[in-house]
Amino acid sequence: MDDSTLAILALVGLVAGFVDAIAGGGGLATVPSLRLAGLDPVGVVATNKLCGTFGAFAATFAFWRAGRIRWGAMGPTAALALAGSVAGALALPFAPSALLIGAMPVLLIAVALYFAFAPTFAHVSAGPSHPWAVLAGGALIGFYDGVFGPGAGSFYMLLLLKFGRFGLLDALAGARLANFGSNFGSLAIYALGGHILIKAGLAMGLGNFLGGWLGAHTALKAGAKIVRPLVVVMALALAAKLMMRTDALWWEWLGWGAG
Repeated sequence: MDDSTLAILALVGLVAGFVDAIAGGGGLATVPSLRLAGLDPVGVVATNKLCGTFGAFAATFAFWRAGRIRWGAMGPTAALALAGSVAGALALPFAPSALLIGAMPVLLIAVALYFAFAPTFAHVSAGPSHPWAVLAGGALIGFYDGVFGPGAGSFYMLLLLKFGRFGLLDALAGARLANFGSNFGSLAIYALGGHILIKAGLAMGLGNFLGGWLGAHTALKAGAKIVRPLVVVMALALAAKLMMRTDALWWEWLGWGAG
């Protein structure tokens, strides 16, 4: 892979990391770019996890520095997300891809509608109102992220808003921590299998790291003014991507088929 290709991947990673830190959905840019760079289907998914881990770590660190990580609630949830993603990555060969593709657009549209029309995301200082739901949801979304992944960040946010009684920025910060856990867990499985293209992953990952850092700081400054509309846009974009019955459809386009 030549230097110009690596530079382009780094730039794509930067943009994707910025968007991911605020709303999720960076895979809309990183996955096709890795495929166009010549990676095989499994290499695309594995290398994308390396890239996403860099960005999620940068955003999590930025939110932690700002005091937005609620460790009591999110530490165990992130750990379960990590464990769930390991199980998901191991289950990948047996995953019901057609079911996932059919269900995800509906869920993503529901996420978009919720963020578009929810009246307020005021900060709630009390602990999680349904802690077991948050823990179970973290494990399930982590499993999904290990198997498939699109929209996982948005699902984490919705989980924390509805069942954790988090404010918007705290939910965003918690979602980044959980996403770091689920990215890292599935990344470990892919690394053990030798599927990661290191040069491409590091180039895109460094860009993703910077983008995640910038995106987190932008979210902290702008708050709901940027987070809400961007979550809506990215959720709808992901839904549209998954509904496209063409070779660009995630599983079909990666060569695994839709059924």
